[in-house]
Amino acid sequence: MGGRAITVLNVAEKPSVAKSVASILSRNQGLRVRDGRSRYNRIFEFNYTIRGQPCQMLFTSVLGHLMELDFDDRYRKWHSCDPADLFQAPVHKFVPEDKKDIKRTLEEEARRCQWLILWLDCDREGENIAFEVINVCTAANPNLTIKRARFSALIDREIHQAVQNLVEPNKWFADAVDARQEIDLRIGATFTRFQTMLMKDAFVIDTVTDGRNTVLSYGPCQFPTLGFVVERYWEIQAHEPEEFWLIKCSHRSDEGVANFSWERGHLFDYTCAVIIYEMCIEEPTATVTKVTPKEKPKYPPHPLSTIELEKRASRYFRMSSERTMKVAEELYQGGFISYPRTETDNFSSRTDLHAIVQEQQGHPEWGIYAQRLLDPGAGLWRNPRGGGHDDQAHPPIHPTKFSAGESGWSQDHRKLYELVVRHFLACVSKPALGAETTVEIDIAGERFSACGRVILERNYLDIYIYDRWDGSMIPNYAIGEQFIPTTLTLDPGKTNPPPLLSEADLLSRMDKECIGTDATMHDHIKKLLDRFYATKDANMCFTPTNLGEALVMGYDDMGYKLWKPDLRAVMERDMKSVSEGNKSKAEVLDTSLQQMKTCFLDARLNKVKLLEAMAIFFERLNRVGSDEQNGTGVVVRRCRLCQESDMVLKKNRDGNFMVGCRSYPQCRSVVWLPGSISEAVVTTNACNNCTPGPVYLIQFKFQQLKIPPSYNVNHLGCIGGCDEILTQLTEICGTGSRMPARGRGPTASTSNVHHTNPRSTASTSNAHHTNPRQAVCSHCQETGHSSNDCPSQTRRSRNPQYPGMNQQNGESSVACSSCGTPCGLQTANTDSNRGRDFYSCQTQGCRFFVLEEQNIVHGFETAICLRESYDLYYRRWVDDLNNGSEGRSFPRSNSTPASNRGRNGGRGSRGRGRNGSNSSNGTFVSATGDPISDRRCYTCGDPSHFANVCPNRGGL
Repeated sequence: MGGRAITVLNVAEKPSVAKSVASILSRNQGLRVRDGRSRYNRIFEFNYTIRGQPCQMLFTSVLGHLMELDFDDRYRKWHSCDPADLFQAPVHKFVPEDKKDIKRTLEEEARRCQWLILWLDCDREGENIAFEVINVCTAANPNLTIKRARFSALIDREIHQAVQNLVEPNKWFADAVDARQEIDLRIGATFTRFQTMLMKDAFVIDTVTDGRNTVLSYGPCQFPTLGFVVERYWEIQAHEPEEFWLIKCSHRSDEGVANFSWERGHLFDYTCAVIIYEMCIEEPTATVTKVTPKEKPKYPPHPLSTIELEKRASRYFRMSSERTMKVAEELYQGGFISYPRTETDNFSSRTDLHAIVQEQQGHPEWGIYAQRLLDPGAGLWRNPRGGGHDDQAHPPIHPTKFSAGESGWSQDHRKLYELVVRHFLACVSKPALGAETTVEIDIAGERFSACGRVILERNYLDIYIYDRWDGSMIPNYAIGEQFIPTTLTLDPGKTNPPPLLSEADLLSRMDKECIGTDATMHDHIKKLLDRFYATKDANMCFTPTNLGEALVMGYDDMGYKLWKPDLRAVMERDMKSVSEGNKSKAEVLDTSLQQMKTCFLDARLNKVKLLEAMAIFFERLNRVGSDEQNGTGVVVRRCRLCQESDMVLKKNRDGNFMVGCRSYPQCRSVVWLPGSISEAVVTTNACNNCTPGPVYLIQFKFQQLKIPPSYNVNHLGCIGGCDEILTQLTEICGTGSRMPARGRGPTASTSNVHHTNPRSTASTSNAHHTNPRQAVCSHCQETGHSSNDCPSQTRRSRNPQYPGMNQQNGESSVACSSCGTPCGLQTANTDSNRGRDFYSCQTQGCRFFVLEEQNIVHGFETAICLRESYDLYYRRWVDDLNNGSEGRSFPRSNSTPASNRGRNGGRGSRGRGRNGSNSSNGTFVSATGDPISDRRCYTCGDPSHFANVCPNRGGL
């Protein structure tokens, strides 16, 4: 080229990068510095030659993105339009006020230049910023020649090579980022406005957010990330421990101890396990059937990508992904490591790996190892294995400059730099080598195995201190050898729930499901914490907050996958296609936004689901005129007692569903619901029978193992009094919880509604702020009334009905000899006893008795009681009375209600009359009204009682 010097405007992404590149190119000779319009972005001047062309170089910078994308002014206020309009509202890119000075500097300098060289970071985001700079500069000088410098490290050889091999900027990369920005803006703004305006003024959530301005944000990447956290939390809550049994075998000799593992692993069937174990005990001689020696390598890690750097820093140092990227960026800007945002885990053949190792030979900790690597006689070197990922932009993260620790470095800087160096040195090292011997034995036909290992060569383990691979010696065995085990035991165990997601786990899930990019994943995780959707403990594990769980639950109840990764993964793949030139930006925008608009419109129609989910965790605000407060999603009917407030579906402190008056405790009207309900949602359908209306129907879902098999798990019911099935199930299951509620800690709620996760087998309760001086009712555990006037007991006495029967309006003719209460005449409607009359005591203590597991033989009670004790009714048939048994007394129950017993149930006496004697001619029936046949007392043969309460058994 030669000839007259041209003026070149160079623009970097950050001031520190501009200073570093200018210093490298000028070699700090003849470098002049002056201020620009922005005091943070100075201008460096020096002379340089590019492929023989003399150049006067002007080097300045921006501060990340120069422009922002937003809606036109008329759409920017939250109440300015319907949120759905934001899917097609006009958007534009502009330079915000705080970056106007940078823009002026670029315009002024561009007017006197002939070339523009872009030194932005070499990824999609950097390419997008490059085109923002191009737009500003070409508006001031349309005749600019535009070039792009591509580099991966701020070191001499990279920078000089980049400026001598300039390329064209990549418009496809920039378009992919533009598409992502517009998709995220439109979807995020639409759902965020919808969520926030719907629930901010409907629930007390200020204390959850520490009193800050509450914005319930939604992001296409943020919500799937939250979904991973909530889903794992639900898996943990839903876990039911299962007991299993395994046979353990060990053998001790002079050479050591071998612990043998059972080939079956473990069995859940105790009887089978005992039978096999007894076979082994009867013939305990172990015979060695196989001895397999082999060499086993342990390979070093693949070269370091961004995701792996974040995951390993989290595991090894408990450093957050956000902090990791901040420190890595500072190390990169200082020239100590290569560009830290890369998906590549494979070094190209052009990379001089030996030169990188040579720079580390003088380090006091790993310098000697680096020297061994470079010594051919040591035989330690091995070309690194590739992980199969290459973004075609940057190499794996590796050290670019030696440092024994800079004075300005924090401990995090030292740890991260050390990790990068050790990881690189491990990558170019031979794998560790061990000798493993597997021994298989046979005991009574059962196979067991043990494995021993001896480390032969440590190799990369000497430098990569984060990996562990220990040896374990076992005795030498020969095929056919026999011995008697030192120990042979049958041990119990229980299945464990999965652990909470750690930050490394969460990053892996995001990477696998294509949620975000290597440069943005840490931002999405931070957003969850900033928005109070999740918390992170000292072990770097995430737990959803009530707010995060409620939002995910609401969308999940709608049946949509807005919290699942699928939709975003499709968008990410489409944006990658844009970056590769396979799809246009307009095509991807149209497809993605149309799909999400349909989801939004459906979600808005089903907003009641969000409100119901929030109501589980948060107290409602009593705002007059609020549409949501009076919505049919919560209100069931008008209170017939006070005739002023609404009856609403909620949960009591024990996590059980109830319909109570909003004016509680002034009005104590309440309808108690079956304790076996797992989910309940008020529908918009009103009952046609109950008056005054409307009485809205409730969609119930029952726990299958807690109701008789003749009842459907899903039931659309009415609490107005016309629903016989609901009444029957209330009496069968009671209104109490069979398991204690699991505390979740305090929240902002001050109501007496008990909160629970309907997906979990363990309930989720919130603490409440109550007056400690208030008495608590012994029946319902609520405050505001005494046990004498508990509405639950009042309701029960007014409306006695029983499972499997129709109440008739007849006069009671038999009094209970146990408690003296008149016994109501009932008629059974089950198949086996249809039309048969009986008397049933209405006193709660006399209606129940507890049937122990060992006394259950027939019917659905067998399936239920394998899990827990179950309540059955004892009834007196009228035709039995007519046959001469009128004088017999009804059995009294154990005084412990079924709702208050634990998993193993009460163990008190059952089937006894006042004098402790059993009713001789009574018939035991199940909760469905069917008799328990073919079961008699094995002591005296009487079918009316069981042996443990037999009056002829040992004087009992």
